[in-house]
Amino acid sequence: MKKKKILIVDDELKIRILLKDFLEAEGFIVLESPDGKHALDIFHESSKTIDLILLDVMIPEYDGWTVCREIRKASNVPIIMLTARGEDFDEVHGFEIGADDYVKKPIKPTALIARINALFRRINKDNLNYNGLEINDTSHIVKVNNEEVALGPKEYTLLLTLVKNEGKILSRNQLINMIWGYDYYGGTRMIDTNINRLRIKLGEKGNSITTVRGFGYKFEGQL
Repeated sequence: MKKKKILIVDDELKIRILLKDFLEAEGFIVLESPDGKHALDIFHESSKTIDLILLDVMIPEYDGWTVCREIRKASNVPIIMLTARGEDFDEVHGFEIGADDYVKKPIKPTALIARINALFRRINKDNLNYNGLEINDTSHIVKVNNEEVALGPKEYTLLLTLVKNEGKILSRNQLINMIWGYDYYGGTRMIDTNINRLRIKLGEKGNSITTVRGFGYKFEGQL
């Protein structure tokens, strides 16, 4: 199993050393940054390989709020904010700009590891990955080989419905009822049109949606 990579952003060297030693002992790969500008440089160079960011609020160059906002423009990578301040505003503001969790200093490494593992478990439940086809059911972002695919709401729901019923044949009528509802009175050929459009948008992963002639469609994630 691939080791997860964590970026620590904190201007206090002793905190970075403490966290780095503890995280590496837990099997994580660790990157470090002492300030916001350097953190963004590291992120832009390694965004596809960083699995989580521990981000102090009060750091030089760009503060943690700015770094979090900039990262959220390009990525949904999990972010845990770290702060020595105990104000409720900080916590609320962190969540508003896209932080996933919030830990107050002084940091207890064992408690932090528990928060990190809980966050990964929560994210893994909402992330589906099939050989390069990735679906994040929290953000509704779909990617093929790390490239985002623009899907309309019904296209996204159609894909998600097929994926969550992997290997199961769904008839056109079943798909209509599950996605458009029982009060839809249009023809079933509308499903064929949406499937074809979805396949085109998914590119090489479009062949994961297979036609079962005379029955309907199914998703085969291992193709």
